[in-house]
Amino acid sequence: MPMLPPSEFIFPNPIESDPEGQGLICIGADLSPSTLFEAYTHGLFPWFSEGEPICWWSPEPRCIIYPSSYHPSKSLIRNMKKHDYTITINRDFEHVIRSCSLPRSYANETWINEDIIQGYCSLFESGYAYSVEVRRENSIVGGLYGVSIGQGIFGESMFSRETDVSKMAFYTLMLISLENQAPWVDCQLVNDHLMSLGACTISRQDYLNSLQDVIKQPQIDWQKYKDGVFSSKTIAFDQQLMD
Repeated sequence: MPMLPPSEFIFPNPIESDPEGQGLICIGADLSPSTLFEAYTHGLFPWFSEGEPICWWSPEPRCIIYPSSYHPSKSLIRNMKKHDYTITINRDFEHVIRSCSLPRSYANETWINEDIIQGYCSLFESGYAYSVEVRRENSIVGGLYGVSIGQGIFGESMFSRETDVSKMAFYTLMLISLENQAPWVDCQLVNDHLMSLGACTISRQDYLNSLQDVIKQPQIDWQKYKDGVFSSKTIAFDQQLMD
């Protein structure tokens, strides 16, 4: 794992800076790998619109999902068995994040602008980000990406071009999390879709306390998954990815 240089920026304690729990902690800095790494280890993430300064957030409460309590729906399992999708890890991070940046049916734009794309691609090259790709033949039809520090897995965004494929990527991420004993996957902000997948909320203080433990654990070895190609049919039978 390459060592990142120290960040040029010092992030404030979210509890002290935002005692009322509004979520916005500070504004400014940059999106270099060192800055992103520093922010995530302090419980912050960037979220801002095109043309705005970089805003760093730590919401109260925090949305997470416990991999140990995640259960895929019966309809998802049926779809995974019916269609033999190929699932890969870390094969095409930039394709996934750019797909996540495209407008959705319910919104004309997303917060994932070119600066975000370049920043997270650099973080990926540094070894602290991951992607899950769902493929039909040679085309990526869904996936997700996020950040990985120690035993901490932080979800960022997902996309889907066919029914349930982002959920297939999410299920794969849950299996990876279980295999590596990650206590939770950070989902950041509450939304109906995440809650339907089994996410819940905890206090910001509880999240920050747990965070300090998980980031001190050995880094998850994503490389061992990169060399594999996994079938949705196999994953649907709850097999560990490395079997």
